[in-house]
Amino acid sequence: MTILSIAFAARVHKRTLAWSNRPVETQERVFQYLIKNARDTAFGTEHRFRSVKTYDDFKKHVPIRDYEGFKPYIDRMMSAEENVLWKGKPLYLSKTSGTTSGVKYIPITKESIPNHINSTRNALLSYIHEGGNADFLKGKLIFISGSPELDLTKSIPIGRLSGIVNHHVPAYLRRNQLPTLKTNCIEEWEEKIEAIAEETLREDMSFISGIPPWVQMYFDKLTEKTGKKIKDIFPNFSLFVYGGVNFEPYRNKLEQSIGKKIDSIELYPTSEGFIAYQNSQKENSLLLLLDTGIFYEFIPAAEFFDPNPTRISIKDVELGVNYVIILNTNAGLWGYNLGDTIKFVSKDPFKIIITGRIKHFISAFGEHVIAEEVEKALMEAASEQHAEIVEFTVAPKVSPEVGLPYHEWFIEFHRQPDDLSKFEERLDQSMQKQNIYYRDLIKGHVLQPLKLRVLEKNTFINYMKSKGKLGGQNKVPRLSNTREIADTLVSLVVS
Repeated sequence: MTILSIAFAARVHKRTLAWSNRPVETQERVFQYLIKNARDTAFGTEHRFRSVKTYDDFKKHVPIRDYEGFKPYIDRMMSAEENVLWKGKPLYLSKTSGTTSGVKYIPITKESIPNHINSTRNALLSYIHEGGNADFLKGKLIFISGSPELDLTKSIPIGRLSGIVNHHVPAYLRRNQLPTLKTNCIEEWEEKIEAIAEETLREDMSFISGIPPWVQMYFDKLTEKTGKKIKDIFPNFSLFVYGGVNFEPYRNKLEQSIGKKIDSIELYPTSEGFIAYQNSQKENSLLLLLDTGIFYEFIPAAEFFDPNPTRISIKDVELGVNYVIILNTNAGLWGYNLGDTIKFVSKDPFKIIITGRIKHFISAFGEHVIAEEVEKALMEAASEQHAEIVEFTVAPKVSPEVGLPYHEWFIEFHRQPDDLSKFEERLDQSMQKQNIYYRDLIKGHVLQPLKLRVLEKNTFINYMKSKGKLGGQNKVPRLSNTREIADTLVSLVVS
């Protein structure tokens, strides 16, 4: 299988070069395909798709919408109406608990399902092509994800994205895939991790995939059972594939648990579409997928909440600008605000980094601090003070009982800094370097330097459990402009 995969990887790499070397033409082709196939849907009729010839035409007829703006159309599909957002009816509805809204039901169609399946495959093939190494396919593979069980009581099957995708894992991977279906269907997350650990403990695991904090739970459980590092339990474990959150805050602890450095691949999958993947071990940026049925739009994050923000396609983006990413897809999403923010770091080919969520920021005083900035500042301070982070979140303290307002950082450490006060000082200095508005507020005595709150062990696991969001695709919000999370965590600060 490894020899065949190397040959297949070369073919996929050639196809990837073909579209990535012609990005604007590729996106124009996708745009025309989308408009043509949706022009006689309910949405296409309402928004005059038959008169849409160009992207400028499209912008005149289709406004930007959040999920809430699509909910009436989703409700019509759930009532068995066809040809609503896309021709026919969806194969599935992906159920997701959004980080900025409640439960969402995102359509996945016959035309869009290859985007979700083939993109992960192509990320692995890209890795194989670059290094010529497919040894990770020789052992057992595990995808730590949500349950694959589907709700079949509605007119359209409903499930978690990871569960839906699990039904489409290629046969050549399924032979070596763990856990078993019975274990994968366990809903209670801690029970599931226990069962996965028992099931895999004596297997030859070579490939592990999942969201970093939940993979860490799995590693902790294995070490608890054996007293060994992961490299000694799984000596052939050589590739970690992840997505959903920035890996860097988790890297030190994960590598310490493993006991050696291994290769990793970052993916950018969402229920709305598979956006990008890391296509080289030589850099951390992600290749934007321009040929998989998604036409992208971008709005500068600084303008997003303006009445008439700039709205552009791939041909007009600039490097280093923080953009909100907007999707138009062959699952029937149009002018859809994904909520994520990205920056382009290359145009040849078009490659991005994920910078955060447009609704996850702190701007109580106009500073507009974003996830990319807090993560960079934390990594700098942790590196200097030899700290290891489990998880963290940040919120403003607008009206303290004494003194000026400040940003309050709640951090759960795996290893505490050598000197907590120096860590706190270095963290604030780095934040001032990352965000000039924050620096000006400190220098102008509008804010006082940030305050660090050290949390008890397992605080974030218990918090997510209390919200019914432990495991699966769920993530802890790193930033909030309100005190909803912070006020819950205050009582768990280590004195």
